[in-house]
Amino acid sequence: MKTLLAFIVCFAAAAQAQDYPSKPIRLIVATAPGGLMDVPARLMADYFEKAYGQRLVVENKGGAGGVMAGDTVAKAAPDGYTLAVIQVGNVAINPFIVKHMPFDPLKDLAPVAPLTSSPVVVTISASLPAKDLREFIALARREPGKLNYGTAGPGTIPHLSGELFSQVAGVRLTPVHYRGAGPALADLLAGQVQAIFVGLGVVHAQAAAGKVRVLAVSQASRLRAAPDIPTAAEAGLPGFEINTWFGVVAPHGTPEPIVSLLNREIHTMLDDPAVRARLMAGGLEPLKETPQEFGARMRRDHERYEPIIKAAGLARQ
Repeated sequence: MKTLLAFIVCFAAAAQAQDYPSKPIRLIVATAPGGLMDVPARLMADYFEKAYGQRLVVENKGGAGGVMAGDTVAKAAPDGYTLAVIQVGNVAINPFIVKHMPFDPLKDLAPVAPLTSSPVVVTISASLPAKDLREFIALARREPGKLNYGTAGPGTIPHLSGELFSQVAGVRLTPVHYRGAGPALADLLAGQVQAIFVGLGVVHAQAAAGKVRVLAVSQASRLRAAPDIPTAAEAGLPGFEINTWFGVVAPHGTPEPIVSLLNREIHTMLDDPAVRARLMAGGLEPLKETPQEFGARMRRDHERYEPIIKAAGLARQ
């Protein structure tokens, strides 16, 4: 009887997938409009409308650090018509700092596919005497706590990147929190802070104009969009590796055939040269994984960020 029921469920799910999508898909983006996460979300909306003739309606919901967006998807019907674009912090940071987390991202969200990966770049004011990463670390060691770095808010990737940098380099930098990476960059340019740890897309124009100095990228390989920037290891700081990613999730229980279909279509989209060029222009690198591999990434980052958050004194009591 159990075998028969399992067959019936699988058959029904496969039949549902054959008709999918038969109506517009709601794509919730866990950030305010205009953020970097909007880039792959809008590209995905354009692609799905061309591929299926169905609208993929982008809905920005950035409240509470993305918790509202994740909760909306976690509680939606698992039919493939409500999806979300989330980032690493929604899975690996919020569960440790949000006091009343309304859902469990590892249990209540079904991984569909990552979209992009983006390391941070160590960026300092052009007015500092440091010309490379080693000199910046030496400067920070001579003046512990006197150098400030701007963040996009407590518990964000720019904040935790600075905390990890301090731990690995053996220095003490003072975080200054802003309501987003844009205001942090503005104060870096104004000389109010001396460093920021953000995606390349945030600082690319200012770096090209010589207004800021990009010292290193926080991953094991150089960025394809900016191969002249050394990795942290190459620049003298092995062990400083931190990446953010954007990815698509669905409610837990979404039929596997639908998840697989979405995964395949997202991979096809990421293979499009025009899409790859748009992403890489913003310092975003296409990231292709199966749903199972993406789920493993989510669990791995969930475990990795906990000690960083605790060391920063951000863990909820």
